[in-house]
Amino acid sequence: MEYKSNLSYWLLASRPKTLLAAVVPVMVGSALAISMKKFFLPYSVVALLCSILIQIGTNFTNDLYDFLKGADNQKRKGPRRVLASGLITVKEMKIAIVLVFGIAFLLGLYLVYSAGLLILWVGIISIFAGIIYTAGPFPLAYNGLGDLFVFLFFGVVGTMGTFYLHTQEISLLSFVVSLPVGALTTNILIVNNYRDIEEDREANKRTLAVLLGRAFTRWQFILLIILCYFVSLVLHFHFNYSVWIFLPYLTIPITFILIKMIFTFKGEELNKTLELTAKFAGLYGLLFAIGLIV
Repeated sequence: MEYKSNLSYWLLASRPKTLLAAVVPVMVGSALAISMKKFFLPYSVVALLCSILIQIGTNFTNDLYDFLKGADNQKRKGPRRVLASGLITVKEMKIAIVLVFGIAFLLGLYLVYSAGLLILWVGIISIFAGIIYTAGPFPLAYNGLGDLFVFLFFGVVGTMGTFYLHTQEISLLSFVVSLPVGALTTNILIVNNYRDIEEDREANKRTLAVLLGRAFTRWQFILLIILCYFVSLVLHFHFNYSVWIFLPYLTIPITFILIKMIFTFKGEELNKTLELTAKFAGLYGLLFAIGLIV
């Protein structure tokens, strides 16, 4: 592979605008560990690298199998896809998938050595789930399970797993803290699937948006936003966090913009909604992390 001449193609294939979904769970899980004075920086750095690599590997696999199944075609309204555009070959992408997931696994062995075998199983299951998201006889994204996959692995598992690295604890608190992270990252996928309903239906890609329709998808998006803000109330009144835990409420004006966009935008216009949803996830995650620490 000509990495020097094709570097921009690989960057495009990694879908950099989606990578905040890999950053936020590590950031929030680390913040919770910091609040308990059990933070060790190398764990979070390696966890972040593994999380980003698994996200990129999942994106590569998604690109490959959406192309092979015909879901990516000339009618696509979303950002350009490298295989459908002929920028990268199927063989190159298969090699890249093995390399990216392989590096993630090798880096993760440091965390296994430090925190135990539970992390090994979390890593293996996360990589496996990233592959079967679009590959295999029962691809999750093609059978209405993509939203649940993202919520669990880029929300609950990513956040609780990061917290566990530092504390060796699985707690109700870390689960509650993981919920807005899952909601934020799932909403990125929801906008993507909402935009692609017609193309996915033609390709027999039965996303939740295809199965349940546009009205359901819009309300799903709104309810997940509400869940984000509700968690701050739970943390304040049940777990005795200070008023700083309401810092993410500063993002409320953005949510009104997003809701208006998803009710009024169509087709390629929704790419703007997708980008703002990813930025919203990053900003909310940062403010939430600060609120946990303070």
